[in-house]
Amino acid sequence: MNFATLDLNLLRILDAILREGSTTKAGERLGLSQSAVSNALNRLRHSLDDTLFVRHGNQLVPTDFAASIKDGLREELNRLEGLLTPPNDFDPLQAQGNFKISASDFFAELLMPALGDHLSHNAPGITAQLVDLVPYNYVKSLDRYQADVALIPDTDLPEWINREPLFHSSFSVIGRATNPALSSFVSGGEMSLETFCDLSHVLFSPEGKMSAMGDAALAKVGRKRQVAMTLPVFSGVCRTVSESDLIALVPTQLAQKVSIGFDLKHFTPPFEIAPALVIAIWHKRSDENPMAKWMRQQVFQLMKLLDES
Repeated sequence: MNFATLDLNLLRILDAILREGSTTKAGERLGLSQSAVSNALNRLRHSLDDTLFVRHGNQLVPTDFAASIKDGLREELNRLEGLLTPPNDFDPLQAQGNFKISASDFFAELLMPALGDHLSHNAPGITAQLVDLVPYNYVKSLDRYQADVALIPDTDLPEWINREPLFHSSFSVIGRATNPALSSFVSGGEMSLETFCDLSHVLFSPEGKMSAMGDAALAKVGRKRQVAMTLPVFSGVCRTVSESDLIALVPTQLAQKVSIGFDLKHFTPPFEIAPALVIAIWHKRSDENPMAKWMRQQVFQLMKLLDES
């Protein structure tokens, strides 16, 4: 393919056919005749050296190559549209596109339900996607996963990234309500240091580490805990605690959110542990992208409601 001579309008037509599975419906979406779409498809087949679609009944089924570029093509067209759209013309009610958030599954509980409700009323054409973080180097999530924003613990950042402080989170201990070792403790109160150290723990660690912030804080009082299991997702930590006598140290906002659904008690840790600051990061190149800018503001507003300070 000679990209220098490729008519970029053909890519809009390819995207429409991929979404509709029909040249007729693609033409209706774009305001083109069926013959114009078919002619464009023939040009695309020649330019890309691939059949792109095969007919199956009344549907056009994408080839493996066409299917492999479907999501990436949609994302790049969204970015190009954002680049060329004047900021004052952005209307969230009419906007179409995807916004990708890279974060831990903590935000599946604390962000996505509220964001989903907000978008359904204010921007129904925008799809929000939650994807994982790159282990060991969260900043790389922006490039590797083509994320529009990443939600991470505060850290040093390269100069090409912008940041926005979102909320501080303290930590709470969770245990199942029927755990006999916790029967003398009232949910919301403080757990004893002896109980915290005697019971075995589930540790949230996407990388499989055997220690975290809580262990460093515990070491300052000359104690350590017993880690029986590590899990890469908070949902797994909460589920495991709810079905065993293991306990876990998790962000307080999450502990309060899941306690009822998982039948858990939550407690203040028996030692001092500094609250974590969660921030949002994004490429400076996306500062003026109208859709990304609007979506960032929606995420920021929802997340700042969680701040404890």
